[in-house]
Amino acid sequence: MDRFKMEKKLWEEGYRRVMGLDEAGRGCLSGPVVAAGVIFEPGSGPGLEELRDSKTLELSDRERLAELVKERAAWWSVQQCSPGEIDELNILHASLRAMVRCTEQEGGEPDYLLVDGNRFPDGLLPRRCVVGGDDRSASIAAASILAKVHRDRLMKKLHETYPHYGWKTNVGYPTREHYRGLAEHGITPHHRRTFRLRTEKIYRED
Repeated sequence: MDRFKMEKKLWEEGYRRVMGLDEAGRGCLSGPVVAAGVIFEPGSGPGLEELRDSKTLELSDRERLAELVKERAAWWSVQQCSPGEIDELNILHASLRAMVRCTEQEGGEPDYLLVDGNRFPDGLLPRRCVVGGDDRSASIAAASILAKVHRDRLMKKLHETYPHYGWKTNVGYPTREHYRGLAEHGITPHHRRTFRLRTEKIYRED
């Protein structure tokens, strides 16, 4: 499967800054939603054949490919929306805002967007929303890998301060251990209060 097929067509049409966009963490109870944007030089492809949906990769492969993307990309960015922003905007709009932030970063200057999913805010840039794009477009796949690796590392770091929720393994997703931690220790500042947390208890700092 040639996951650079979409990019090649756009390069042939004259686009030179095709940015793939994806996010990680929409279904979590805690932590930010993280988005990444990746631009490859026209003609990229050789040596990047392993790029695919980050969720289908083993941890070691994701981390290795994240470093490869950073080395090989013409430009990349990782942005996020906090739990507070998620509660204010809702998770869909927070995810979209994090992706928009990627497009606005200095040095990116995309001229075309390939976006995972079926929605993106209206704007001046031409774009294509691609359902399942993280396994169909190399640029989107690369963005999915950067976003997930960044977010997983962040949640594992937070686990050191909040060890009761299992974030070192569930990275904020709803699991029995996570709900048990919520019931016993309460809601931390990193939880999304508009999500179904099954408790009103507030975490007390020691």
